[in-house]
Parts: sequence; structure tokens; C-alpha cells
Amino acid sequence: MAAGAIPATKLAYFDNMWAIQSTATLLSHLQTEDGRRALILDSTIFYPQGGGQPADTGFISGAASGFKFVVEDARLKDGLVYHYGSFENPRDDCVSIAKEGEEVNLYINPQRRDLNSRLHSAGHLLDICMRKVSLSHLEPGKGYHFSDGPFVEYKGIIPPDLLQIKSKELEKEANALILTGGKVSASVLSYNEAAEWCGGVLPSYIPTDSAPRIVKLGDHPGCPCGGTHVADIADIRNLTVTQIRTKKGLTKVFYSISP
Repeated sequence: MAAGAIPATKLAYFDNMWAIQSTATLLSHLQTEDGRRALILDSTIFYPQGGGQPADTGFISGAASGFKFVVEDARLKDGLVYHYGSFENPRDDCVSIAKEGEEVNLYINPQRRDLNSRLHSAGHLLDICMRKVSLSHLEPGKGYHFSDGPFVEYKGIIPPDLLQIKSKELEKEANALILTGGKVSASVLSYNEAAEWCGGVLPSYIPTDSAPRIVKLGDHPGCPCGGTHVADIADIRNLTVTQIRTKKGLTKVFYSISP
């Protein structure tokens, strides 16, 4: 089936961020322009890289044909999630083995998903802590929630003589909230409902006619997010603020969590 004729992939992780197995229907198998093999399904629990969070990995198997496709990457393009990878048996030919319309089983790497979710939630927790340590004037920007040096960037700066002080305050506040815990929830809401979840206002980049997905940690104000997160703040387990850098009107707060 041509990619242009395929309906948008249902992002099943929107409804359940903690499912590591599921079933779906194979809609298309193709080789992309860069030579990579890809499978497109009607729905997926695989998180496609984006929003500062890396993609899930794992495998997809054919319920009837028995093929096994190792997923090395996933990307969202024009509403479709492309599961990139290769067949475990090199002799398998996707045209003859993987049949469009076939039911498939999805399995994601649970350790990778857990780490990615903890890193992403830790980044959101830092946003909450910024307000609690008198840094609410800094506006949250992009986040990088990969394991090789995660950080959250803010518009605005912290005076150099306060960097060490604020670093320690942030870390102390974050670990206090982790110790207390709190349910993490995510919902797709109308614009007005979403604004309420986010403390009364949404970022300017959210269209007023949209229905954004909002992630909320405990009773703290939420924010728009399409990623996966832990079930409870306590599941982050720990957070270390490794350093804070300021440059050209921007502040980056670097952090780490234990594996």
C-alpha cells in the first residue's frame, strides 16, 4: 500500500504509556529512499523519536507468518510512524513473508523505555522545581532527554554567582518531590481544558483550535507533551543536577539519573 493512501498511525502509547506488548495490523512494508526497510502499522506502542526523547527499540513479529522484524528506530512523518529495522533472518523477504493486513505482535525493549521515560519525566520535574526555587522568570524551551547529557533549556539567565546555589536548591527540591511521589497523568484535552491543566495558560505555539496532549506530574501544573513518562514521580528514583550553563541569554540545566 502506498504511504499516501495509509491512514494515520494510532499512537497507542498516548492511551497507555506503560504497555510494552500489543497487537496491531500491518498496513505496509517498504524500502525508503535512504535504503532502510520500514513497516507501517495501524497502531503502535513504539515511541518515534521526537520532543527530545529517543525512539523505542524492540521487535515486531507476524502472528501467522512468523517473521521477526527487529526495530532499530521509529520516526513520525506525515501522521505515519515508520518502524525502521531489519528481518532477523536475512533470507526473509518482506514482500513474500510479511503480508499486508496480517496481525502482528509488538514488543518494545522495556529497559530502554523505562530509562527514556524516567529521563523525560525528570526534565518535567525540573520545570516544576524552577518555580519553587524562585526561577519562574525563566521560560522553558527545548529539552534533551537522551542519556548522553540530558538537559532542559530556558530563556533567560541566572547570575553567575547564583549558579552553584541554584543547582543545589534544584537538586534538593527535585529529590524531595521524588521522595513524596505523585501520580503522573496524560490526557488529550480541549484547548480550554488543557489551559486549566497548565495553570491557566498554554504556550503560544499551541493553536487555539487544537486538542493538545497534556502531561501532569502530581498536583503540579502540566504542560503539552507527546512523550512517555513514569507512572509516579517516585519512579524517577533520583535526580542529580550536574551543572548549569548560561550563554547568549539562555540557561541550560544539565541533569542525570541512575540507570
